[in-house]
Formats: sequence, C-alpha cells, structure tokens
Amino acid sequence: MKGHDRVRLPEEKDMKGSQVLMDTALKHGVDVCFANPGTTEMPLVEAMDAVSGMRPVLSLFEGVCTGAADGYGRMKGRPAMVLLHLGPGLAGGLPNLHNARRARTPVFLVVGEHSTWHRQYDPPLAMDIEALAGTVSGWQKTVASPADIGPATAAAIGASLQGRISTLVVPYDCQYEEAPEGSETVTMAASEPVSESTAAEAAGLLSGGKKTLLLLGGRALGREGLLAAARIKARSGCDLMGEMFPARMERGAGLPDVPRVPYMPEMAFEMLSKYQAVVLAGARAPVSFFGYKNVRVQYLNEHQDVLTLAQEGSDAVPALEMLAQALGAPAAAPGDVLAQQVSFPVPEGKLTPDKICLALAASQPEGAIVVDEGITTSLVYHPLSSGARPFTLLTLTGGSLGQGMPAATGAAIACPERKVISFQADGAALYSLQALWTQAREGLDVTTLIASNGRYDILRYELMRLGILAPGPAAAALTELPAIDWVRVSEGLGVPASSAATAEELMNELGKAFAERGPRLIEMKI
Repeated sequence: MKGHDRVRLPEEKDMKGSQVLMDTALKHGVDVCFANPGTTEMPLVEAMDAVSGMRPVLSLFEGVCTGAADGYGRMKGRPAMVLLHLGPGLAGGLPNLHNARRARTPVFLVVGEHSTWHRQYDPPLAMDIEALAGTVSGWQKTVASPADIGPATAAAIGASLQGRISTLVVPYDCQYEEAPEGSETVTMAASEPVSESTAAEAAGLLSGGKKTLLLLGGRALGREGLLAAARIKARSGCDLMGEMFPARMERGAGLPDVPRVPYMPEMAFEMLSKYQAVVLAGARAPVSFFGYKNVRVQYLNEHQDVLTLAQEGSDAVPALEMLAQALGAPAAAPGDVLAQQVSFPVPEGKLTPDKICLALAASQPEGAIVVDEGITTSLVYHPLSSGARPFTLLTLTGGSLGQGMPAATGAAIACPERKVISFQADGAALYSLQALWTQAREGLDVTTLIASNGRYDILRYELMRLGILAPGPAAAALTELPAIDWVRVSEGLGVPASSAATAEELMNELGKAFAERGPRLIEMKI
C-alpha cells in the first residue's frame, strides 16, 4: 500500500504514543478515520494535527462510524481507521461491526481506554472492552505500554487486510506518554493455492450431464470472477447464482445475470432443489436466516452433490480461472451469457415498490454504487437491474439494520468520483439517520431514497408466518411507524430533500439528483 510522509512540528523532539499510532497507520496506507471520540481519545485527536495526513470524519453516532468504515473497506479494499470512546462507544458501533465481520471487510478499530493506573478504581464509564470486542474481532490487543503501540498498530492493520476486524484498545496514559517511533512492516498471510485436483473434480461434476449450479460468493462476484463464471457457464451449461447478501457485487449490462439465493426459505428451497450438483466458489452452503418450525435450516439436501471449489472468504477468482481451463472454456465470455442493456418502460401512476425499483434501474447512472437496504421495497430491484448500466451493489451482509446510510457514506469517501445511491427502508433508516449529517458536512455525492410506507413490513411478514393476518393492538404498535417527515428531518441535518408520491414525480426527482453532485434525499411515499 502507498504510504505517507509524516510531517512533524518544528519544536517536536519525541513522539507520543498517539503520534506513533497515527504515523504507523499512515505509513501503511490508512489515511481516513471515522471518529466519535471522547476524553480518553483526546491525545489521538491531537495527533491528527501533529502528524498530518489523516482525514478525520466526524460522525454523531458510533454506528455511523463503523458502518462507514464497512462501506469504505468494501470499496477501497483496505481499511479505514475507526476511533471510538471506551466500552459504551464500542457497544454503539457493534451492530455495523457485525455486518462488516460478515462481509469480511478490513476494519482497523481503535478504542480508547482509561489510564492503566485508573482502571482499578472502576470509574463510571469502565466496561469490559475486551469482551465486547471479542464478539466481532478477528484480531484484538490491549496495549500495555507506549512501546507496544507501534508494533500493535502494524499487526492490527496486517490482520485487517485478511478481511478481519482488528481492534486495538489504547489506554489514555499510553497515548500521551513518549513512545519509540514505529518501524514495523505489515506482513500479509499467503493465500492458499488453488488445488488442481479440486478444479478437475468440479469440472467433472459440471460436465457430467446433471442439472448443476455454480454458487458464487465474495470476490467471485467481482468483475473478473463473474466473467470467468460466464465462461464456465458457456462451456458447461451450469446455472449461476450469488450468495444471499453479498458484500460487493458487480452488476448490469456486460456481465452475466446472476440471481441471488432468496431470503424467503420457501423461495430458496424451490430455487435450489432442482439442482443435482452444486459447486461452491467463495460461498458457503446457504442456510435460513431464522429457524422456523417444520422448515429446513440447510437449503441444500443430502441427495445433492456439493463440492467446495474455493472456501468462503478466499479469493475464488484463481479457482474459477482454473476451473474454466479444466473445462476448456472459451477465452472470452460469449454475448449470449451476458446481460444486455435494456430500455426500461417508464413507470406511471401512484408509487408502488415495483415502480420504485423500475424507476431506479432505469435512471441510475453508469458506475453508480447502490447500497441496498430497501428490505421489502427493494425485493424486485435485483432481477430488474440485470440490464441496467454497469454498477456496484452493496447489501446487508449480517442482517443488522442501520447499515445502508453509513455504508453509503463510507463508499462515497472511498470513491468520490462515483455517484452513490442509498436505497433505504424507512424503518432501517431510523437506526442511523445521523449519517445524513456527516454526508452534508463532508459534501458527499450520495442520493438517499427513503421508501416511506410507515411500517415495518418485514415484521408484518413474520407475523403472517405465525398465522396472524390481523395484528392486535400490541402487535400493531410494534410494527407501525409514526409519521416521519423525512423532508424536514433531512433538511434539519443539512441535506436538501424532496418528496414523491407518483412515478412521474420520482423520475423527475431522480433526474435532478443524478444530474447534480452532493447529498440529496428523496422521500418516496408508498
């Protein structure tokens, strides 16, 4: 990674621990910090001025910090730094760290801690930070002395580059005391080599005359992986499918149309049961989100041949290339297995979820980044968008609501030259609407689309699964939303906003939003 030259103040003689942390991070290409700091992080805040090069991005809620780091890491392929205040601050950021963990996003998380000599007194804000961090971290360490900071920072960044959340807990006194300047290098673990025998076995399975599926996940859903999968499909006749909630997926004209495993168990069973053999490339065998009475948890059954070509979390692209070679696939994907750009019909009349999805697919600009947390409103967006202009799709990997607007914020900082579209359900948006303030403050090119139906439709669906078609007063109180004036909320946080109740109004507002730069919100009344 490209490093940065640290600029020290003329009167500076020795480095503080906080400055060593910033210096080490910058040397290894970490130059954005999503922060919600407090007292115990003030030396680190000061260090951003003493050691120039780090871009500080303030968020008003810790979940925005962590969700933004997730969106940034998915798009950039390297970590941003997240700075949080003690255990309560970490607790506020945990839901979106859960999503980032499921997405295998590189995240470098720094949590301030009370001074080493102060913890024994159990001050009011003391918590078991290590226990909290352990729920999401793939690597973690609590600094014991200022001398630990340089090596620990380098180790944390190296671990994050393996697709893990790396948590570094730094006591207050270790930040302001002098520390040796770090000279550590980040080491990357070598990826496992692709097995030729496994590729040959997969080739035999796909060309054996059975109804077969190539199930893609992780990096296999990037452009290179999808084009390799298209070549495999052209040669073997297999179907292609993507994991249920991909961290990042390239989509649109010029790429194969890859449906995703459905969220609804019954739909998933119907779609997957027709295959006699399934090859997993960067994906794991799909399971249901929840356990329902008399419903299978595992979507694949014991009568299907299932082979793992590349493990979940690995770089599946070399494995797909090897499989294509073993099959004798064409050197380039033929046009008949690639989606063609379509001319979408113009939706008319009162807004419905389907009309919203059609309007977005028809009007989104080429190269857009679409963050989909539309929940029930966006169900048909994925199949509709196969013929849209090429774009990147980010989804709700861990199922923890409130990911969409923060992830869009981070994606816009990672890719300022691209239009970011945040497709939001109104209920999910309320978890982290503070992201709008950050978008306004940073002048980010994010268009937020709020599907305003005034209820938690996904919970209504779950009630229906229990046979409750007419919710009682308590159930209704817990599944309906009060009337939210999204235009006023957005404008109050500094983001210009408008409202649309018809397809014609929405198309007009989308046209204006996509023709301009900067943050904007459109309330879509359903």
